[in-house]
Amino acid sequence: MPLSTHTHDITPPTQLERALKELDQEVLRMGTLVEQSFRLSHQALFARNLDAIAQIDAIEKQIDIYYRQIELDCAKIITLQRPVALDLRLLNAFMQLVRDLERIGDYSQDLAELAMKLAPYSPHPCLPDIEEMSHNAQMMLAASLVALTELDATAGRRVKVMDDLVDDAYDRLYQTFAEAKDIKGSIEPILLMVLTIRHLERMADHATNIGQRVAYIVTGQRG
Repeated sequence: MPLSTHTHDITPPTQLERALKELDQEVLRMGTLVEQSFRLSHQALFARNLDAIAQIDAIEKQIDIYYRQIELDCAKIITLQRPVALDLRLLNAFMQLVRDLERIGDYSQDLAELAMKLAPYSPHPCLPDIEEMSHNAQMMLAASLVALTELDATAGRRVKVMDDLVDDAYDRLYQTFAEAKDIKGSIEPILLMVLTIRHLERMADHATNIGQRVAYIVTGQRG
């Protein structure tokens, strides 16, 4: 299903419909950049690919440009086009949704910085579990963007179910780090990994928000 609140089989699209369609495409392009940034932060953390950090910084600048432009475009459409209630719902959801995307991009940048600080230390035994947590959070982001592309309310709500896996991993790992005893050497890597799992848990929450916003766009119902 195309990202639009209207169908236009015969009638040419109105100026408002064209503006909404372009806005849809901007949001999806921003989402693609956020996915790319998340993947690169994963490589920096788990493959120790520190070259990815410079790429993330460049992508983050593009994400911020999209974020500001989309918010501006939404405000212009609301002000100038006098959208009906259904379109207003779409625009309001988009304005909230791009904030979630922007925050995921910020967290990707933060993860890259943590990867740099962790690089001098030997890999911790919990790292494979954190890597799986990151994979699951990335799958949630991908699923939420597919739901947005297809305007699929059911797929949007399914992201919330996937969030349970990330939450469980966070609780389990946090407990492991909190109960760590006889730590040899610096405690810094433990603290850095606690921050890492917290960032991943928050990224998953924002992906959940996106899925729920898609459901709201389609159904008009929250939750």
